Amino acid sequence: MENEKLHAYIEGIIPARLELFQRMESYAKDHGVPIMELVGIEAMLQLLRIQQPKNILEVGTAIGYSALRMADALPNCKIVTIERDAERYELAEQYILEAGKETQILIIKGDALEAEPQVKEHGPFQAIFIDAAKGQYQRFFEMYSQYLDDYGVIITDNVLFKGLVCEEEIENKRTRNLVKKIDSFNRWLMNHPDFYTVILPVGDGVAISKKR
Repeated sequence: MENEKLHAYIEGIIPARLELFQRMESYAKDHGVPIMELVGIEAMLQLLRIQQPKNILEVGTAIGYSALRMADALPNCKIVTIERDAERYELAEQYILEAGKETQILIIKGDALEAEPQVKEHGPFQAIFIDAAKGQYQRFFEMYSQYLDDYGVIITDNVLFKGLVCEEEIENKRTRNLVKKIDSFNRWLMNHPDFYTVILPVGDGVAISKKR
């Protein structure tokens, strides 16, 4: 497919990441840890470099890859990130310590749907990045958008879900239900009365929302 060739071309000319990031990418690939696709994260980092937020909330740390990429791109930015999986939380802590970013990145251990009281103490945020349980995107957005400052942006990953959002027939029931939820979220978001949103077909689909 032409799109795949273009995607491979863009990936092929992205400069090599730091050795730590390459190790994290390999770990994620080998252990099935969902991290942001390379072209998608490069697009997000460029947007954040332009915006220059002073603090970011990340919903979904996983092993800390995107938090560390953001910290590296924005050395003066504080990042608060939430992770509920104990094993991933511990790995993220190790990688953050190895990178020497423990004063720049704060991990909150817990479910993002229950972490609002802790998050509240650190807001408002100039950017929010949502990359956790896809079936809960609307709830995450509703819960945390109130802590976005007036000029902030919300970035949501995986909104095209491997292109499945435009497939009419999906055999696997669990996948079909998840795709329905993502499609529903996309339509809700695009028509949100308080936000302008654009969906970029990079990586696994990235939505960028800005307050009206």
